[in-house]
Amino acid sequence: MKQKRTLVSFDWAAKNLLRRKANYVILEGFLTTLLGKDIKIKTIKDSESNKDAQEQKYNRVDIIAEEENGALTIIELQFTPEIDYFHRMLFGSSKAVTEYLSKGMSYSMVRKVYSINIVYFDLGVGKDYIYHGTTNFKGLHYNDELKLSPSQKEEFARIEIKDIYPEFYLLKVDRFNNDVKDKLDEWMYLFKNSAVEPDFKAPGLMEASETLEYCNLSPEEQERYDKYVDIRRSNESSLHTAKLEGRIEGSAETQRKIAKEMKIDGFAIPKIAKITGLSEEEIGKL
Repeated sequence: MKQKRTLVSFDWAAKNLLRRKANYVILEGFLTTLLGKDIKIKTIKDSESNKDAQEQKYNRVDIIAEEENGALTIIELQFTPEIDYFHRMLFGSSKAVTEYLSKGMSYSMVRKVYSINIVYFDLGVGKDYIYHGTTNFKGLHYNDELKLSPSQKEEFARIEIKDIYPEFYLLKVDRFNNDVKDKLDEWMYLFKNSAVEPDFKAPGLMEASETLEYCNLSPEEQERYDKYVDIRRSNESSLHTAKLEGRIEGSAETQRKIAKEMKIDGFAIPKIAKITGLSEEEIGKL
């Protein structure tokens, strides 16, 4: 029986390995599988949350990939539940639209944006583990769908109105039950288990099984990954304790340390104050 590979987590790889041009084929394979069309990445840009100074942050990973046709893809991985995460999805896509429209350009030059959110908690209420959202316009009286005119289709190189607006994909990893039915499920299996089975056929997964294998990392990368895993375990343990007790007990130094980590991870200051017992003013200075 073939021995199963030991792979690093996809979120760490997204931060440290998948941004390299030689490894674009992995994300291209994932996007091709998800979007149902051949995707070629022109470049990958770092967002504000991926600066080197925030190397220790485990809660959030995001990537902005520019496709050869000019479309932008935001890929975000999120581990800790946030009640306003849907709002953040909207903010991220809107920010991409405005930042990539240069001053003086016409609105017809607005880029197509795909917002792909891989979350490791049960966001919202629903039975499925993969959701897709688009924008369309329905008539209030005739229930007809508004269409682009022939001249608009030619001018914008778009077939439908939804092709202009951002599209949202929500992949809820924790709800996936490891029952692999198609190629997209093969990617979900990787996200959840950090493993690729020998019979998987989805594009990009073969390359992922090689690139993400721990033994193929350099000694420096292995050390960084080990440190990342230790920090993530420590943070998750601290947050779990806080959730159980409703409040962090311990020294002021411990409270400040946990508050700082929670602040980096995007928790609201009032929530941090409630858990740690520190004042909002003190947390704001961290």
